[in-house]
Amino acid sequence: NIDIMVMIRPRGGDFCYSNEEFEVMKADIIAAKRAGMDGVVLGILTPSGRIDSFRCTELIQLARPMTVTCHRAFDMTKDLSLSLSECIACGFDRILTSGGREKAIDGVEIIANLNREAKGAIKIMPGSGVSEGNVKEIVSKSNVEEIHFSALTLRDSDMEFRNPNIGSMGIEAGSEYKIRTVDPGRIVEVRRLVLESRRG
Repeated sequence: NIDIMVMIRPRGGDFCYSNEEFEVMKADIIAAKRAGMDGVVLGILTPSGRIDSFRCTELIQLARPMTVTCHRAFDMTKDLSLSLSECIACGFDRILTSGGREKAIDGVEIIANLNREAKGAIKIMPGSGVSEGNVKEIVSKSNVEEIHFSALTLRDSDMEFRNPNIGSMGIEAGSEYKIRTVDPGRIVEVRRLVLESRRG
């Protein structure tokens, strides 16, 4: 009973994609649509740090009738106000943004300005570092309707045997025995805080 949005990102790193990577994105959008997903999340930039309007528009048209969100590639552009206009022109339904800062709380004033500039033409959704401790401030200052957060928690592995001779498999020490998952209790609490901030 909730919408499912699929990330369309052919690799990690920057958001300036080759023609082959662009074709992978198109194939992934088609797969998401066939699977009955409600929306996709994507973003492509030009080498000069602008929204790649031509290719983003093509992907958005391919994705319809699914909703399309521009992810934090937006935050890596050199002019957020211009990028906002470009996202609206491309046809994006929302923008996930930290206001061009490391964390949404640090960019909350910028997010508020973007939301005012958008004038309802596109949804602005703060994300990055949103937590129980700052969500009320973010929502009240920016006047947004949606937020994005991971509700991340770690649980211990069920492995009984743990090789004492290997500290890690190339990532964080001990991470083989920590499973990243979502904490439903955190989701409930953040939702409660959001609703409380709107009533206040």
